[in-house]
Amino acid sequence: MAGHSKFKNIQFRKGAQDKKRSKIFSKLSRDITLAAKGGVPDPTANARLRLAIANARAESMPKDNIDRAIKKALGGETDTYEEIRYEGFGPGGVGLIVEVLTDNRNRAAANVRTAFNKNGGNLGETGSVAFMFDRVGQIVYPPAVGSEDDVMEAAIEAGAEDAESDAESHVITTAFEDMNAVLEGLEARFGPAKSTSIIWKPKSSTPVAGDDVATLFKLIDALDDDDDVQNVYGNYDMSDEDLAKYTG
Repeated sequence: MAGHSKFKNIQFRKGAQDKKRSKIFSKLSRDITLAAKGGVPDPTANARLRLAIANARAESMPKDNIDRAIKKALGGETDTYEEIRYEGFGPGGVGLIVEVLTDNRNRAAANVRTAFNKNGGNLGETGSVAFMFDRVGQIVYPPAVGSEDDVMEAAIEAGAEDAESDAESHVITTAFEDMNAVLEGLEARFGPAKSTSIIWKPKSSTPVAGDDVATLFKLIDALDDDDDVQNVYGNYDMSDEDLAKYTG
């Protein structure tokens, strides 16, 4: 679709997060702690922990913060945390998936519901939106590592499903179960990735324009500002012009 960037539409919240350094570190710490709690605290033997640490390092998170997050898991400080997925619809019928890590299920549910209700959305039932997305791995490299053709060739050789490049990033998509194998193949050629994550990738997109753009991002910002919310994914698609107008 001319004038549109799939990567920008899927990962818009990353740009907003760059302005909230302490909140980024807090959420990354939770990811690390939960990954260490759910498996062995050794990143070489715990794929989820290895990815969480790689993301933290990509955001220049200090080593002491990473070590503290792992120690929390070893000390049993995360026993009350639970992962919850909420699904709903935003302005224009956009599907949204909200991943939460919380020690208070009632508080998290109330906050997420309020964010939807106050910003033109509706919270749905579990499964009402997830079928419109695929759970995939995403690996991001800066453009300096190589040309679009170089990255595409390396991605295919490593077993990735797809690779997209623009002026800001190379974005490689993998099957969920192939994430670590593909990452190892790419790192052997290009070095550490800028970021790695398991994401919800839309199977198709819902066009959003005009006033719905501003309302949608008010909803996303309200969700992202909540300390319990870890990630927000949507199947929205908008023009670069509308996106630029919102981001100012």
